[in-house]
Amino acid sequence: METTTRVRLLIEPLVDEAGVSLYDLEYNGGVLRITVQAEGGVDIGTIGKLTRQISHLLDEEDPLPGQYTLEVSSPGLERTLRTPEHFAGAVGSLVTLKTRAGVEGDRRVKGTVLAADADHVTIAPVAVDPGATRVLALTDIERARTVFEWGPAPKPGTGSKPGAGSKSAPSAKKKKAAKS
Repeated sequence: METTTRVRLLIEPLVDEAGVSLYDLEYNGGVLRITVQAEGGVDIGTIGKLTRQISHLLDEEDPLPGQYTLEVSSPGLERTLRTPEHFAGAVGSLVTLKTRAGVEGDRRVKGTVLAADADHVTIAPVAVDPGATRVLALTDIERARTVFEWGPAPKPGTGSKPGAGSKSAPSAKKKKAAKS
């Protein structure tokens, strides 16, 4: 059985018990990365508790050869997309991706995920004609992630300041009422 599969089977009950779901599990270069998610996000207390529980379990079961570093985190706003499930979960989201060398077309693509299945993803690239799409095999994608775009910055002087707004509006109404 593959190392990540053994670890996945061991930790899934702990992850479920914590009320989160396993987003990703990766073992590469002596680093075991476990990424969990929950509706509304994952708080630092849950991450800390899971880290301790998983570390203790892995020490007992010893499914990994040699030394390793354990990292438990949430995927964050800009999530790495590696699996068909990740791409399916990103339908409707803005993503950036880089294709493998030799794949026809631009290597770097930014666009909205329109559809995804076990083998392909359909993207509506931002930099081309409206309505244009690009279908890529998941095996042709070197790396991909969702993109979080901040809204426009508030205009100077339009942001609310503590204590402003609610006090000044009623007093202005009182003055107008008094003049009538």
